[in-house]
Amino acid sequence: MNEILKTIHDIGIVPVIAIDDAKKAVPLARALTEGGLPAAEVTFRTEAAEEAIKLISKEVPEMLVGAGTVLTRDQADRAVASGARFIVSPGFNPDITKYVLDKGVCMMPGTATAGEMEQAMAMGLDAVKFFPAEQNGGIAKLKALAGPYRTLKWMPTGGINTANLADYMSFPQVLACGGTWMVKKDLVEGEKWDEITSICKSAVKNMLGFKIKHVGINCENEDEAAKTAKTLCALFGLSYKDGNSSIFAGDDFELMKSKGLGRCGHIAIAANDVDRAVYHLKRAGASFDESTRKSDDKGTKVIYLDGDFSGFAIHLARK
Repeated sequence: MNEILKTIHDIGIVPVIAIDDAKKAVPLARALTEGGLPAAEVTFRTEAAEEAIKLISKEVPEMLVGAGTVLTRDQADRAVASGARFIVSPGFNPDITKYVLDKGVCMMPGTATAGEMEQAMAMGLDAVKFFPAEQNGGIAKLKALAGPYRTLKWMPTGGINTANLADYMSFPQVLACGGTWMVKKDLVEGEKWDEITSICKSAVKNMLGFKIKHVGINCENEDEAAKTAKTLCALFGLSYKDGNSSIFAGDDFELMKSKGLGRCGHIAIAANDVDRAVYHLKRAGASFDESTRKSDDKGTKVIYLDGDFSGFAIHLARK
């Protein structure tokens, strides 16, 4: 996965902007960034798109800005010249797709069928837009397609909102979701930047899906771990599950057979996607102990935050 796609994945949600007044582009970009979404797809549906991309690229360099609804070579040239770092189209046009790829620019053509997806993969693409997502079967269709297309990533756009966002984002082959609910026309025209920031923060929270997974308790030895686990199981009707390095009392308590990280133990926080959670927590000032990272072909499974939290270490874990 190239760096642009990796950044899009980590951000997780790409606001899709149709802006009529380029002067509003910079404050809008800053509102999105403050809300945790430093990315935008500025669509070429309006005459202000080109200028908006230029202004965002210049004034808000931390934002990853791309161009959407790119239908022609001319639009692609103008978008790239304006500073667009990725190009998105609503449908799959092999000519435009190849033209953008030949320019060395990240391209995500719109697809809705298996045939279009296969053609895109044959051109070397490992990520495509799925549009319009809800009208084409939504997350259920993507899960059905995941079997034969296990290496393909999708950016669903169209009908995504707060009600169904978590369903999409909990599926590993979803690269990110495109959406307009945080940049609705009335909010932009009314310059309601604080409200846009608030909506973005709520979307990020919903997307990450943080939830306490279990509490780990450091014990002196295996006997103490077993005794404590059996006591908790008896008190609360939990199941006893013995493992190599710990014993679980139900799913909520992990009794460590020897002292692990944290003076008292650890707290495991589940997230829909650990790599995405790491990105957003780093933006909030957190740091991580890279020596504790455990990964598989789907990405990071577990990683500890740096530091002690009143005697407890904290680690993220994939749901």
